[in-house]
Amino acid sequence: MLSFHDRPVQLCDGLSRREWLRAGGLSLAGLSLPQLWQAQRATASVNSPSGSFGKAKNCIVLFMIGGPPQIETWDPKPDAPHEVRGDLKQIATKTPGLSVGELMPLTAAHSEKIAVLRAMSTGDNAHSSSGYWMLTGRPHSPTNSENARPGAPNDAPCLGALVRSLRENTRVLPSSVVLPDHIWNTGGISWPGQDGGFLGRTADPWVMHCDPSASDFDVPGLTLPAEVPAVRFDQRWSLMQQVNRHLDTVERTSPLPRWDGLNQQAFDLLRSPQARKAFAIDEEPAEVRDRYGRHRFGQSVLLARRLIEAGVSLVHVNWPRGKDDKDVNPVWDTHSENALRLKTALMPPMDQAYSALLEDLSQRGMLDETLVVWMSEFGRSPKINAQAGRDHWGYVFSSALAGGGIRGGQAIGASDALAGHPKDGRHEPQDLTATILHALGVSPETLVHDRLGRPLPASTGEVIRGIF
Repeated sequence: MLSFHDRPVQLCDGLSRREWLRAGGLSLAGLSLPQLWQAQRATASVNSPSGSFGKAKNCIVLFMIGGPPQIETWDPKPDAPHEVRGDLKQIATKTPGLSVGELMPLTAAHSEKIAVLRAMSTGDNAHSSSGYWMLTGRPHSPTNSENARPGAPNDAPCLGALVRSLRENTRVLPSSVVLPDHIWNTGGISWPGQDGGFLGRTADPWVMHCDPSASDFDVPGLTLPAEVPAVRFDQRWSLMQQVNRHLDTVERTSPLPRWDGLNQQAFDLLRSPQARKAFAIDEEPAEVRDRYGRHRFGQSVLLARRLIEAGVSLVHVNWPRGKDDKDVNPVWDTHSENALRLKTALMPPMDQAYSALLEDLSQRGMLDETLVVWMSEFGRSPKINAQAGRDHWGYVFSSALAGGGIRGGQAIGASDALAGHPKDGRHEPQDLTATILHALGVSPETLVHDRLGRPLPASTGEVIRGIF
């Protein structure tokens, strides 16, 4: 389902408009989308970027929750001791001199499109706090804080929130979407850094909790409830407009005049063939769906491409927990049986979906204007532990960028001989955030404003110039 965050606007008598309408029987059969837009544009204020710096119009972020291993993915170490290099080998890519792990054969065929950052670093070994830094480009205080909760002082906006605050919603779709789930630790503890933070709830990305691989995939909120036929819907919309006009006199000095426009957007979305078509993944040819993989991650990546085509500026795709994931090594958190998990549950679907996206965007002529970011909260330890796994490692790990003006076929930075620490070209998360914004034509120095109106730069990082 869609997850919408809102703060009900209060009428002068203390009741929210939604409560007033519900009491009067005018809640339109549980229509949820107005809740999303109720506070849209209420508080966030940003400066328009002074100029365009990159070629990207859109961005797709693929976030590998849990921390993929450095050595078995983008930075193999064939000459390291066995307890470091493990049983998996490296393979050559299409780019001479650039190797990847043997479980990435499909990705290897697209290396000319990809720039690998081999010396990303947070020095933070906790999922929550290192993840916050990677998601927002601002370090968590304190570091190494597992199960950290959202909220001040760690309330920087995520990348999607920055994009949403800087770019208006296009047509009827939002400018920033997260799918197929938000990020959470075992126990359902959500990471900080996934919302609008100090920009306010109006900058929150849409969060879709969904499984596009399901045979009955549907997005609640984009279709009318069965008990509300089109005629009845139109009657309720007309009645709602009459109520709104009647209340105009009490709304002139409050934020409520915006409510009508936001409510109109919700109705437009329900009526919009464009919005429904964007989510109609079953319209894709069978061979395309097969190429991405008939699994939740693969179909989420395919859905991301469809949303970009429909006008969404940024789609953030999280690697979701599988039904067979165990708490000891869920998602990419391979504390045990690292090689086995990689060979069976992790690398094949990742390699399939990631390479399919690059190939698909390229064939459609979309790659030049779509930045694809492969990232995670950290990497995994160089030395294999007693459970045949690798542990948390924020000292050095890899990210990868493609499309959107990125010069592929290169590795920027390097780790040491054991993939334990940066050797050269070290970059921190704020540099990645600045680079992504730069690619999207936004200066990292663009000012955004917090709830108190204080100006803050969109990013404090340095653009990685050599990647363009």
